[in-house]
Amino acid sequence: MTAKREFGLVVYGATGYTGRLVCEYLNKRYGVNGDVKWAMAGRSREKLEQVRDEMGIPDGIPLVVADVGNEASIKSLVSRTQVILTTVGPYQKYGSALVGLCCEAGTDYVDLCGEPAWMHEMIATHSAAAKASGARIVFSCGFDSVPFDLGVLFLQLAALKKWGKPLARVKGRVRAMKGTFSGGTLESFRLTMKAAAQNPALVKVLTDPFALTEHFAGPEQPTGLVPLFEPDLNSWSAPFVMATINTKNIHRSNLLLTHRYGENFVYDEMLLTGPGEKGEMMAKAVAEDKSMAKNPMQPGEGPSKEERETGFYDVLFVGSNSEGEVLSASVRGDKDPGYGSTSKMISECAVALLKNPASVAGGIWTPASALGTLLIDRLQANAGLTFTLEK
Repeated sequence: MTAKREFGLVVYGATGYTGRLVCEYLNKRYGVNGDVKWAMAGRSREKLEQVRDEMGIPDGIPLVVADVGNEASIKSLVSRTQVILTTVGPYQKYGSALVGLCCEAGTDYVDLCGEPAWMHEMIATHSAAAKASGARIVFSCGFDSVPFDLGVLFLQLAALKKWGKPLARVKGRVRAMKGTFSGGTLESFRLTMKAAAQNPALVKVLTDPFALTEHFAGPEQPTGLVPLFEPDLNSWSAPFVMATINTKNIHRSNLLLTHRYGENFVYDEMLLTGPGEKGEMMAKAVAEDKSMAKNPMQPGEGPSKEERETGFYDVLFVGSNSEGEVLSASVRGDKDPGYGSTSKMISECAVALLKNPASVAGGIWTPASALGTLLIDRLQANAGLTFTLEK
């Protein structure tokens, strides 16, 4: 990372639905005269001014005009900034040039990406440049995949402290969740499916749990695609839609943490639906649900403030080691996962990078491998997340 620049943290996409929430959070948490020097960036100065006024953000917050269609403007933005926080997705459509320029300029970067094929491409294309320049590139800093990535790390660190060895098998199980998909997530899903239909090679990337681990492949992993009853949890489990990206990020974290979880680590994610016939029926209904592919929501659309405020999530992690010892932990969030909590999580990821320039060397990272317990502490102190060791 280069010497201090004009802007500490810039929100790129500040006038979009999620970008506005990020700016609202940064203004509430860090204000205009605090130790986090942040700015708002987007395509239109007029719209930036309008959003700044609507959100009650002080005039002292700088505005930067930058458009992904104008590379010179993006290059200028990147060269003046220490950390870029981008909510401009789908990233496979709008993100490639920005990542490349950040890697060249030594500029730190965080996003909300849940697009594994694009991430696979960016890792292959830009890892060397990021390492050379010192740029710390951290993908997936929202609901996919922060609670899951850090939840596994939290559990594994507890196991290492207790027994001196990692948990070879961890189950991530969503116990409860209230919230909606973002329009950006749905558009990313649609574009990914379209790209896979045109390029069959992408299917392998999408279905391989080790697609982001750069030539390392661990043991066979559960697919999580079929409803099943789990006696140890006394519940039926159903496929969980975010598992495809979360599992890949967690295996990448394990790789980047020099296999702190072990080279034979097995992980999967599912949604708990409860015991008995009711739980079985619900699990099968979830497995057969195709509504995501048909959802008409577009980028920039999202739930009301009341819906965001009343949302929540509760994720259980259960791990076991070779001796049969079991440990569990949970991660809970106090707002809807796709917007209210996500906007806080990505903000704290960016602030953590800004405040900890020596946390990790340049490269393409995951939240757990780049920031670890630094980020867990920030999320618990500021962002409404709770990490609990259960037994």
